[in-house]
Amino acid sequence: MTWAAAASRFQMPTMDVAALRSRAPVAFGVGCVSLAGANFRRSISPARSKPFACLSTSTDTSVKEAVHTDKAPAALGPYSQAIKANNFVFVSGVLGLVPETGKFVSDNVEDQTEQVLKNMGEILKASGVSYSAVVKTTILLADLKDFKKVNEIYAKYFQSPAPARATYQVAALPMDARIEVECIAAL
Repeated sequence: MTWAAAASRFQMPTMDVAALRSRAPVAFGVGCVSLAGANFRRSISPARSKPFACLSTSTDTSVKEAVHTDKAPAALGPYSQAIKANNFVFVSGVLGLVPETGKFVSDNVEDQTEQVLKNMGEILKASGVSYSAVVKTTILLADLKDFKKVNEIYAKYFQSPAPARATYQVAALPMDARIEVECIAAL
């Protein structure tokens, strides 16, 4: 069954594939997802609902933009502080370093957590967003026993609804840090 016949059979709008190719270099799974979605919708809802759109991502490197600010510590290796791509900001792991000195604010996890989140805020600001745009964070801890202390400080920066989050204890962090946090924010 061709795409046009399948679209007609399931009462889906036809699409101009040539126009799609010129706008999005990578599009995959459109037919299968749309057909499955049309059947699923029909089975759970007697009322006709509008067809849903298929989102695609781009592999075009011109869509990717590096973010840099001097108000946060420079990357410690060959990576960016953050990357803006596909309507998201991907912030690299941030440590509790003082930007001016490149040294930790202190050895305790509370001070490092506060500095990490300040640094992350500066990177988010340079990206054109704020903490409220963050949709996902990942926290890496040298000791999971610090979880409660970190949560108390974290809650001051991320209001409800808080972003989705994962927290892990790791064997070691760069420069023997106590905490590292990365995040994804919506533009």
